[in-house]
Amino acid sequence: MAKLLASFSRKILSLENVGIRLLRIAIAVVLIWIGGLKFFDYEAEGIVPFVANSPFMSFFYAHPDDYKGRILKEGEVEKANHAWHVSNHTYIFSHGLGVLLIVMGMALLLNVVNPLFGMAGAVSVLIMSVITLSFLITTPETWVQPLGGPDYSIPFLSGRGRLVVKDIIMMAGAFVALVNSSKQYLQQKQ
Repeated sequence: MAKLLASFSRKILSLENVGIRLLRIAIAVVLIWIGGLKFFDYEAEGIVPFVANSPFMSFFYAHPDDYKGRILKEGEVEKANHAWHVSNHTYIFSHGLGVLLIVMGMALLLNVVNPLFGMAGAVSVLIMSVITLSFLITTPETWVQPLGGPDYSIPFLSGRGRLVVKDIIMMAGAFVALVNSSKQYLQQKQ
């Protein structure tokens, strides 16, 4: 049994580079997909609580303190809210963020051309993940609100909080991609 396990382990170990490539592709797919969605109103409106409460990003909005009555269900449309989001710069910010996410995903994929692209993409994903995870501290809507039930506040993540906490995985994957790109860069320099 020990020989079989050792043989299996050697075969799996030979797939390490494939695993890292798949991880890089997975991160890129998520970034490019979500980046593309940032050009749709429902997605732009959905990130408003995060941006409005962030000390790193709230300055992008014209009215960050006035968002609470503007939150709609995904796919819901109200003309008055749409006009508010236009004046708030919600859509412009979201479009810019979408471009940034797509560029980050493409940089990760361009590692096959030059590992410096992969390094730049990985570092940018690490920075993005730290900022995104900061929403757990800055955005009240990431925690279940006290609406009568016994389970609220920390550690009870809301839907928004569960979305944010997954960036821990994105950050770890970006770190693996960064190490791999750095290794490739150094090997090219020899």
